[in-house]
Parts: sequence; structure tokens; C-alpha cells
Amino acid sequence: IQMTIASLATILNQARQNNQAIAGLVVLGWEDITAFIAAAEAENMPVILQAGPGCRAHTPIPVLGAMFRYAAERASVPIVCHLDHGYEIQEIEEAIQSGFSSVMIDGSKKPLSQNIEITGHVVSIAHRAGVSVEGEIGIVGYTDGLSSQGTEPDEAARLARETGVDALAISAGNTHLQTQASAIIDEVLVEKIAQRIECPIVLHGGSGIPHSVRRRLARKGLVSKFNIGTELRQVFGSTLRKTLDEDPNIFDRLTILKTLQDPLCDATRHIIANLK
Repeated sequence: IQMTIASLATILNQARQNNQAIAGLVVLGWEDITAFIAAAEAENMPVILQAGPGCRAHTPIPVLGAMFRYAAERASVPIVCHLDHGYEIQEIEEAIQSGFSSVMIDGSKKPLSQNIEITGHVVSIAHRAGVSVEGEIGIVGYTDGLSSQGTEPDEAARLARETGVDALAISAGNTHLQTQASAIIDEVLVEKIAQRIECPIVLHGGSGIPHSVRRRLARKGLVSKFNIGTELRQVFGSTLRKTLDEDPNIFDRLTILKTLQDPLCDATRHIIANLK
């Protein structure tokens, strides 16, 4: 077995030096993992497999850790096993024990001093275990819920400096769960923040950001990781609908899910290729 499990810090710093960005791909099940890794191998690029709160509500962290590691160890390109949007120290510790190579502590809804405190604490426990940490500052809202609040460059600089995070997610016009790539990113703000902090920058809600903007931000070395979920779930859903419509007698889940592999892999390849 090749040991291709990678740390977020290593992958993102390399990407930034090469003026590339890495796709943080939202996983909901085993089918996603196999399609995403097939795409990464075809493009010869690392990817980040991400287990967010929705995924963790469906599948326990130790099971996800085992699945991610099993797949990552057998991949021919570096794969980061990442816990996305961790809110509690307990789930962060469980992820570290379960073999995740990277964790995100999301203290973005807390006052700055509390965000710095919890993020710094996670950095200390994760780094001892050789695990990378992504923090978040500013509020990245949701299409039908919480509204966004842009990141203040001074606050980003302070959080990055005082916590030693390996990557920082910021808010600059990006929104979670957008079904159209129509977000208008404040590129001047991204640039200001990039000048103030040493660690790589992450944009969540990548599906809402036009491909041309993602590519430009990657090429300039400003954003090193884009989180992509909705865009790929749309491919999953539309392919599933088509499969069931075309064959009303089909019922076996494995036969059904097999039809999703190629379309999901192709869509993922397109996302990865655009960032390299």
C-alpha cells in the first residue's frame, strides 16, 4: 500500500507555490469517494475528501475515518482526509483518533477572542498528533438561511498569527449551498487578506463561484482551496433521476449507484482541471 494520506498544510502550500488550488470535495457516501479519487488520479492532482456535519449525522466519524483512510492509502495521488465544519472539541478529537489527517474548527460565529481561543486550542491538540487545522473567520452564510458577513483583514491577521492555523476560510461574497454559480467575490478583499496572513486561504461555497473566478484566484496564488459540494450533488441527483426514469424496473441500489460513477467522475475532473 502506498501511503498517500496527506496533510492539508503540505498540499495547500505546494498548490499555492504552483499557483494552483485544490478541490475540497464534500463526501456523503462511498460512491462519492471512489468517483472523486478516480477523478484526482485521472488529473494527477491531490484532492481533499471532506466529511461535513450532514455526512457525520448519517455516518459515524470512526466509520468515515476508516473509509477515507482505506481509499486514500490505495490512491496514486495525495489525498487529504478532512473533517469539515467541526464545532465541538469532542468531534475534533474523535476525528483525530479516527485517522483524519486534517480538521476544521469553525469558530466563525463566536466573538473574535473566543474564536482565537478555541482555534488555538484545536491547533495545539491537532499539531501534536500531526494533523492540520483549518480555521474560519467572517461568516459564510447559506442561500436560504444565515446571511454572510465579510472577513475583516485585521481580524484575519490576528487569528492567523495567534493560533498558527494551517489554512483560513474567509468570507468575501461566497455563500454555502448555491445552486447557481452567481456569487460575486470581493477579489480586492481576498487580496488584502492574502497580504496580511501567511497561511493559505480557503473559500467555502465554491459551487456558487463561477469557474473563471475560481481559476483566476487560484492562478494568482490567492485562494488555495475551494470547497465544492452542491455542484456535484446536482450531478448525482440529476443522473439518479435519469437512471430511474430510463428503467422503471430497476431496483437494486448497487446497479443504480454504478450508473453515477462516470458522470460524477467527469464532473469532478472538470472542477480539478480548472484549478490546476
